[in-house]
Amino acid sequence: MARRSLRPHLNQIRGWVRQGRTDAWIAHQLEVTVQQIEAFKRENDLVPDGDTDGAPVPGAGGGDFDDEIDLRAEDDALIAAELEAAEAARAEEEARRAAEEAEAAEAAEAAEAADADEDEADDDQDEDEDEDAARKRRRGRRGGRGRRKGAARELEGTFDHGEEGYGLWLDPAVEDNPVYAEHWAGHRPVSVTIEENQIVIRRAGEDDDDD
Repeated sequence: MARRSLRPHLNQIRGWVRQGRTDAWIAHQLEVTVQQIEAFKRENDLVPDGDTDGAPVPGAGGGDFDDEIDLRAEDDALIAAELEAAEAARAEEEARRAAEEAEAAEAAEAAEAADADEDEADDDQDEDEDEDAARKRRRGRRGGRGRRKGAARELEGTFDHGEEGYGLWLDPAVEDNPVYAEHWAGHRPVSVTIEENQIVIRRAGEDDDDD
């Protein structure tokens, strides 16, 4: 406890001493140590003759002995109550801080877990997208099942010019086309006409009128 000057409280301390207030009570009221009160009383001749522990001499100051004892007991009880209340407040504050720290730690753990789940979900999504892309590439080289457009039932195909040569991959759904089954199924020689925006395939030896 920081040392402070008690000179401004001389009259007040003198009055408390005459009332029989204990050094502990006075120190508590002025927020100083008991040793400071004892030293101040000695320096200012506030200690009655024969008083060695800060207690009033019975009958000193004109007070009744029993009243002085009751007053000292009252002072001690008051100080004890105030100290107990301060200790309870301190314990409550520590409990509140501990609860806040535990709540913050729990929130941090939950946030870390959520981030981990999100990262895992992103990784799974990336893997799924890679697998879908790979399947589309394989289907495209085979001529996968494309969209059937309009009433003409047009089919998709893939023009392949790889290391083994040039080829045209048709949608496997062509097997379900009755026209293909009747006129194109099997190995047949064809003629190919390449134009700017289309490639025309015809059976070899047939003119435009027979197409």
